[in-house]
Amino acid sequence: MENHRILLINDMPGYGKVALSAMIPVLSHMGFDLYNLPTALVSNTLDYGRFDILDTTEYMGNTVRIWEELGFSFDCICTGFIVSEKQAELIAEYCASQKRKNGAKVFVDPIMGDHGRLYNGVSPQITQAMKKLCQTADVLMPNLTEAAFLAGMDAQQEDWTEKELQDLIGRLREQGARSVVITSAVTGKKAGIYGFEEESGQYFTEPVDYIPVCFPGTGDLFSAVLTGEM
Repeated sequence: MENHRILLINDMPGYGKVALSAMIPVLSHMGFDLYNLPTALVSNTLDYGRFDILDTTEYMGNTVRIWEELGFSFDCICTGFIVSEKQAELIAEYCASQKRKNGAKVFVDPIMGDHGRLYNGVSPQITQAMKKLCQTADVLMPNLTEAAFLAGMDAQQEDWTEKELQDLIGRLREQGARSVVITSAVTGKKAGIYGFEEESGQYFTEPVDYIPVCFPGTGDLFSAVLTGEM
């Protein structure tokens, strides 16, 4: 296999198998040449309710500048948790630059919330900032809540028709995303993955067995495997 260079942009937890700590082992095992750019140092997963976050935006800007001076380039960039509007803008500009200069493919997991609401510590302003980053996405990988927030639709709606999911994806594609993969989509009380693949121009669905338990990091694992396989 060609040794593709993948840049992971996500937070680094002090505790919890999430974000970079979950993605790096998977993609390393798949044989890729990995780089990482932490968006924040996080004390523990946010579901604990108490946490500390160190914003690394200044470090990210300095690192990107040094990498450009050293001539680093990437075949693929996969983004995850972002802590501020300024950071989202920095990442969007860098992704657009790597696409333009090196043809990099961009995978965006717009980590903001689940179950109809935003995560602890995530401000409503992030939704607007995230839209700019999503414009660069070759593959956008939101869960249903995040997709609804980005599209300006009802994030608390529990059951969606296939037509509504297609309208939802249409709005995301109008914002610039090319292919879209929505996790935790529910149609007719059945859970699954619903998406649109740009190359074929086809909608698709993949049913899954729904387990009513929260496992932090499953979205990061999904993003890592999908990115690596594609």
